[in-house]
Amino acid sequence: MTLAEQIQHRLDSLTKPRGSLGRLEELAVRYGVARGTAELKLECKAMFVFCADHGVAAEGVSAFPSEVTRQMVRNFVSGGAAINVLCRQYGIEAFIVDVGVNAEPEPGVIARQIARGTRNFLQEPAMSREQAQQALDVGLETAARGPFDVVGTGEMGIGNTTAAAAIVAAFTGRDPAEVVGRGTGVDDAGWQRKVSVVRTALERRRPDPTDPLGVLAAVGGFEIGAIAGLILGAAGARVAVAVDGFIATAGALVAAALDPRAKDAMFFAHRSAEPGHGAALQALAARPLLDLEMRLGEGTGAALAIGLIESAVRLYNEMATFDSAGVTSV
Repeated sequence: MTLAEQIQHRLDSLTKPRGSLGRLEELAVRYGVARGTAELKLECKAMFVFCADHGVAAEGVSAFPSEVTRQMVRNFVSGGAAINVLCRQYGIEAFIVDVGVNAEPEPGVIARQIARGTRNFLQEPAMSREQAQQALDVGLETAARGPFDVVGTGEMGIGNTTAAAAIVAAFTGRDPAEVVGRGTGVDDAGWQRKVSVVRTALERRRPDPTDPLGVLAAVGGFEIGAIAGLILGAAGARVAVAVDGFIATAGALVAAALDPRAKDAMFFAHRSAEPGHGAALQALAARPLLDLEMRLGEGTGAALAIGLIESAVRLYNEMATFDSAGVTSV
């Protein structure tokens, strides 16, 4: 009997019609397979919010100025952001990681600055290959801070939906107009400018999807690289990963291109309202858990997903079986 079959056998013995918990049963099976055990435990939960600025923001691709990245980092540290609220609700420990904010690191963050933001990838590569590797290493290092049972991927960085769109277009071959969204809420003229920036940057950089580190260096972000590294590190340690929305899934594309086995650890939290997210999910053959028309980022969808995974584990562990409850099974 395979590990998945062992877990399903336990689920089928619980006091319910077979399969009646739907995707919660699938979650329990997938979680156990990701952890490598039928003894399911979910106690230590962490959320890593990687923060960095983007040089491409100088092209007017965001409705907010770059200073908002620094301001939001301060908000995360003080506990006032949406991700803080959800982490408190679900008992998730939140770690704020400055991997490239254009400011001195805020007190209370994990300071791992590679540079004060990437370069403007419309004019030159976003980063060097060495910096791209450094970003991955930050994520690998944070994954090793455990032991964790599950980690969530969060991010903050003005301009990062533009970087994510460029990464998705590079890996999927989609036209930029199909994957560029409104991000922070740009108007029609802002959206057209954003599409033009991504299209022109891809023509100039010509990132090769068979070279994932090169794609990250050409048009990526430090926080996107750190997310990829976190996923790789967690997968290697048999830790489940709740992948948030559009930007986090761009990081998942990089991770999967570097090591396809990492996909087994990924739980895709939700379908973002950003149009490029659907293309990224399709490329990863991923089925998200939720569709709430969210597009905030920060790890908010991942926090909700961790709550669902925990519910699946608790049902698996705490429900009575037909035999123990004296209930007649079919």
